Amino acid sequence: MRVVIAEDNVLLSSGLELLLNSQGFEVVAIAADAPAFLAAVEEHRPDVTIVDVRLPPSFRDEGVRAAVRARRDRPGLPVLVLSQYVEQEYASRLLADARGGIGYLLKDRVSRIGEFTDALRRVAAGGTAMDPEVIAQLLARGDPVDALTAREREVLALMAEGHDNATIARRLVVTENAVHKHIGGVFLKLGLSAGDSGHRRVLAVLAYLRRHGDAAPAPTGAGPGPDRCRPGAGQEGAAGSR
Repeated sequence: MRVVIAEDNVLLSSGLELLLNSQGFEVVAIAADAPAFLAAVEEHRPDVTIVDVRLPPSFRDEGVRAAVRARRDRPGLPVLVLSQYVEQEYASRLLADARGGIGYLLKDRVSRIGEFTDALRRVAAGGTAMDPEVIAQLLARGDPVDALTAREREVLALMAEGHDNATIARRLVVTENAVHKHIGGVFLKLGLSAGDSGHRRVLAVLAYLRRHGDAAPAPTGAGPGPDRCRPGAGQEGAAGSR
């Protein structure tokens, strides 16, 4: 599996390259800025990309803007944003693309290498890999979520992370039937399709995020990421702290 990395920190990018090569990936290019990343994507046509939010020269949102542009130029290009920050405005635009193949993980919240590589493979296969803190910050912006119960918000967040009904039931210590009913309530209140297959669930969450991303103003920068803590078990996670 061919990977292009956009990361200006030499120690981190070199570490990622060694890690991925040891896990069966092939890192075909490492770019230190957005133009170099876009050129590498055009040249190598990778199976998946890893992009930091903040790149030279201003270290604001160049990376995630480049990721949005790369997916516009190459629809469906798998992108895993790997950052210390949640850049809400462009993250919403990136996640609003219902073609899948999207991930957003926080560097400071990785707990296991296997979680990170599993997340990267899921994104490459067209799935999603979302850190719970990213989901929490994005969903906090949405008016329709105010209509959800606390349990429905928990279920929606776990759905967005990519968990199936059985995993959600185990995480929340409820029955699968209860999870199914909560999902029905979420879709009903958000005006989304009640389909319960994994792919349609992802599309439903992304459709909700798209509503808010399309109307979002231009970004003004992002705040610092959360302190280190363990992400939800499964495919979410990120690589080492910058």
